Amino acid sequence: MTAPLYKLGFFGDEVSLIIAFLLGIGFGFFLERAGFGSAKKLTAQFYFRDMAVFKVMFSAIVTALLGVTYLSWIGFLDLSLVYLVPTYWVPQLIGGLLLGVGFVIGGYCPGTSIASASTGRIDGLIYALGFTAGTLAFAVSSPLFAGWFEAGALGQTTLPESLGISHGVLVLGVVVIAVAGFGAATWVEKRFAARDAVATK
Repeated sequence: MTAPLYKLGFFGDEVSLIIAFLLGIGFGFFLERAGFGSAKKLTAQFYFRDMAVFKVMFSAIVTALLGVTYLSWIGFLDLSLVYLVPTYWVPQLIGGLLLGVGFVIGGYCPGTSIASASTGRIDGLIYALGFTAGTLAFAVSSPLFAGWFEAGALGQTTLPESLGISHGVLVLGVVVIAVAGFGAATWVEKRFAARDAVATK
């Protein structure tokens, strides 16, 4: 096995931080190039007029899943050495809902707000400052919620383990869902575009 590179000692903390920084810059660049630095582009998702966010993000998930799976199958990547964030489904579910509400109201997620702010958009900058302030407030107040953070603890688990299926079956299922989702998203876009066209006549 050759990877994960950091876990196997190919480089240390300093190099990993540099790599993370460069990857972050690249990720932000492509977010902006895809139009995701605009709140109008992002919020169009929730009005079913432009499903680009769904398509791009789901494509990224499928690409990463297939890449990791193939690298494991050819013996390059040892999946048992990849760190899994422990699952605490109660706080993670509530956190996801809060993030979603913030996304709908503000028009950005943390990453897209940074991409937006980097191009000089004031709304993106305000959103980035807001989530930074919220993060600091959470860090300061976190001792008050220490016990609640561990609600619904499931440990380090994966979907194949939870569902009792093999990794390959999960990959196939995700790919099928993605293809169906892309088709459904395109149909929804066309339907709402036609409705908007009628409404503007």
